[in-house]
Amino acid sequence: MCGLKPGEFVHTFGDAHLYLNHVEQAELQLSREPLPAPTMTITPRDDLFAYRLEDFVLEGYEPWPHIKAPVAV
Repeated sequence: MCGLKPGEFVHTFGDAHLYLNHVEQAELQLSREPLPAPTMTITPRDDLFAYRLEDFVLEGYEPWPHIKAPVAV
């Protein structure tokens, strides 16, 4: 829509912490090799408000299984 190309995503955590009862799950997450990134196809529109859900297609998304963790209280 704007004619721009994707760039680099940079993120900073402001309050990152790890609870003791989540150490095992964190170690599992860190042991996982990244999977291939999916691709997203977006139908071009001239009007920002003309987009519909069907205009966004995510292909090749293969997530790792869910990691269950108890709620930290």
